[in-house]
Amino acid sequence: MPVMEFTTRRARPGGQRHASGSRLLVTSVLCSLVFVASVGCTSFWKPKSENEINDAKLLELKKAPQTPDLVRDAAVPNGLHPIQVDGVGSVNQLAGTGGPADPSQFRDELLEEMKRHDIKDPNRFLELDSNALVRVRALIPPGARRGDPIDIRVLAPDESKVSDLGGGWLLDTRLRRQIRLQQRMMQRSVHSGEVLAIATGPVVTRGSHNPGDEIANRIEGNVISGGRVQEDRLMSLVLRPEYQHVKVAIEISKAINKRFFFFDGATRRGIANPREDDLIELEIHPRYRNNVYRMIEVVRAIGVEPESSKTQGRLAGLAKQLSSPATAADAALQLEGIGESAVPTLLDALKSDDREIRFYAAESLAYMDREEAVDVLEESAREVAAFRAPALMALQELPHPMAEHALRRLIDSPSMETRYGAFCSLRRRSDAKRMLGGKSLGQFWLYEIQSSESPAVVVSLRESPEIVIFGSGVSLPLAKFLRGPAGILIKADPSSIDENGLPRRLKISRFQAGEEDKRATTSIAIDSVIAGLASVGAGYGEVIEVLRLAKDSDQLQGQLAVDPLPRSLRTYYRDGDDDEEDE
Repeated sequence: MPVMEFTTRRARPGGQRHASGSRLLVTSVLCSLVFVASVGCTSFWKPKSENEINDAKLLELKKAPQTPDLVRDAAVPNGLHPIQVDGVGSVNQLAGTGGPADPSQFRDELLEEMKRHDIKDPNRFLELDSNALVRVRALIPPGARRGDPIDIRVLAPDESKVSDLGGGWLLDTRLRRQIRLQQRMMQRSVHSGEVLAIATGPVVTRGSHNPGDEIANRIEGNVISGGRVQEDRLMSLVLRPEYQHVKVAIEISKAINKRFFFFDGATRRGIANPREDDLIELEIHPRYRNNVYRMIEVVRAIGVEPESSKTQGRLAGLAKQLSSPATAADAALQLEGIGESAVPTLLDALKSDDREIRFYAAESLAYMDREEAVDVLEESAREVAAFRAPALMALQELPHPMAEHALRRLIDSPSMETRYGAFCSLRRRSDAKRMLGGKSLGQFWLYEIQSSESPAVVVSLRESPEIVIFGSGVSLPLAKFLRGPAGILIKADPSSIDENGLPRRLKISRFQAGEEDKRATTSIAIDSVIAGLASVGAGYGEVIEVLRLAKDSDQLQGQLAVDPLPRSLRTYYRDGDDDEEDE
């Protein structure tokens, strides 16, 4: 750096210069050198050094934001949306209704997949009319774990010549998350990730339960519970920008772990793990395994500050909010987030005259394993359509025999969706399977459940391939015959005709090209007919279609319902009747 020289020169009489000028020059230079050495090569006009600025920034970063009142004030959930996975597969065992697929992207994908697994002559395989190329899709729900079952959707693409997927079997298909990338020149490409699910199983087409001859009903269907998740799905909380600090992440995690923890062997472990200054990973608490959405809502309603003298004041404020229908739902979530000290407040709310307030309090108490919630939840499921689905879920998750008894009583409800919803909640409970019985008939399960209401048959299209017979008296008294799919013929046994001209027995036959004829004799009781159909090789979709055809022709005595589960997220109207009834 150049050094600025400041000198003073003064003439003496006779033209001689004063010796002190040289000394002043040396002194000025030395002072300048000392100043430069102290500040480095920089400008004198810069007000602060870079080190000072960096120190100020570091101090600002070290300064933690004030912790929020509730977790939801600082964090939003991540991972609550289902993940769509796709693949291309093949359906075989078709009765001549398959066919080759024209050259396309899907055919190329399937051929590549078959080559990777050393399948010989894959092109010839795809040309057979007993096989069909299909697109395969599934949704992996939030919180899913490796091995969890999921439903699968299959569809024959437009390029194929498939006329019917009924009776077919989806071969092992690997499903991946696919991301479409926009490239230059308006070209698009698809990037496939890791295998997230594997699908296989019998196909149930829409045509089995939808009347009509539309081709679309025959080339699209489901494989019920036919997929298996291959990787755990992680849940997390993401901190908002103004709260992104390691101290805030740690404080929030502490508050969550104080409320939600479990024992891994002899070790107590909380569900929250702060991974970054803006990310907290969450494990699914066993109590909320089947209701991840509620767990996240409760977690976000947890107070961050530790319990103190202010806690009683907060409880009093939440009790006031719980007494008003407009704020009761959120108040119940916050009380559930507080835990045991909030139980008396929730119990008091069960005595309210308002059924909405009673329901919200009972729902929170159920997830806190309190048996006092059972009666209110049973009442809500029976009488209020908007509360039916969450009330049944809460009873399903409540580990107490009283909850099982309440679900059993709901099977006697006149509402079909209440009956079947209660049955499904019982089936999901490990302590209730013993009372359901049930027998496996190859591709599906058959249950006979006692009920005091009108007899009915229910077929499922999701979660579990099952047929449930409620009550007794459902029968198929054929006057002549009924022709079903895939070569199935049901007709009355002439030797069993009673005085009213109706049969007491039926003969079931199945005729298929290239196979031996199969026959069975059954009674007219619907459980016997269904078992007979399975004995001649009918699959789940074919049995459903026989039941639908019998009902459409008024030959099935009893109600037939297809997948009548209660819907969630219904609207509750406070000023009038309930939103709707299912009958």
